[in-house]
Amino acid sequence: MLAAASRDGRRLRIGDDLTASGLDRVLEHDPGDLTCTVEAGVRLSELRTTLATAGQRLSLDPPGDPTIGALLARNVSGPVRHRFGAPRDLVLGVTLVLADGTIASAGGKVVKNVAGYDLARLMCGSEGRLAFIARASFRLHPLPKASQTVVVETDDAASVVRALLDSQLQPSALDVIHPGRVAVLFEGSDSAVAAQLDAARRLVGGAEADTAVWDESRRRQGAASGRVRFDPGELGRVLEAIDEAVIRPAAGVAYTAQDASDDLSQAPSHGPVEKLVEAIRAQLDPHRVLAA
Repeated sequence: MLAAASRDGRRLRIGDDLTASGLDRVLEHDPGDLTCTVEAGVRLSELRTTLATAGQRLSLDPPGDPTIGALLARNVSGPVRHRFGAPRDLVLGVTLVLADGTIASAGGKVVKNVAGYDLARLMCGSEGRLAFIARASFRLHPLPKASQTVVVETDDAASVVRALLDSQLQPSALDVIHPGRVAVLFEGSDSAVAAQLDAARRLVGGAEADTAVWDESRRRQGAASGRVRFDPGELGRVLEAIDEAVIRPAAGVAYTAQDASDDLSQAPSHGPVEKLVEAIRAQLDPHRVLAA
């Protein structure tokens, strides 16, 4: 389809005119290397089920149940981004179909692969503007043997977050459910989780909670109409400026029902970013086959 569109001067929109719905196989799972290779149409829930049989997981928990292709194209993540990062931090390699129909592979399925251009990360957040993602390889993590959540109700979330980040604790997730709550997730062995939970409660108080708070966090993230980027050290200023949000302090991002304010957000201005994107598109899709 892409080769024909390029030849005929037509445009295609990935996700509408061209989808990965038929590419739905888990191609390889190597438990020993903690890696897997999957086609782009596999749903995240399906991949979780497959990996769980070997006691492993892809440590991404975004809202909804996206396909692997959409996960990369949107670079979307969830609460455990605090510890494990976004898709661009876990992807090892990709196979792409370029705008002229050329099939290209980059990266690999091993963690230390350094060959070629880093197209795998370049695809993260590309939103279908650079190439069609056909398959991807990821690094995995063992499923934790235990997990526990503590929720701190507070009027000073910035102080609670600062105390937690300055401590020796290693939470898998740390969200501010603004206003009024800080949610912390600990994962690992039974003894390690119990010790961290006890230390956290001595440090900032709070009460044990179930996983509903993380369901709420993802739901509110998915329903957000605005996203604010900020320096993590400016959390207090952000909390004062917005009425409600789900905030990932370590990542410096807040998902809110309010439109993002240019005065509040510290993300790079759109001008330089768009110029860079256009320069990359000129290399990968010079004839503008892929509609943005």
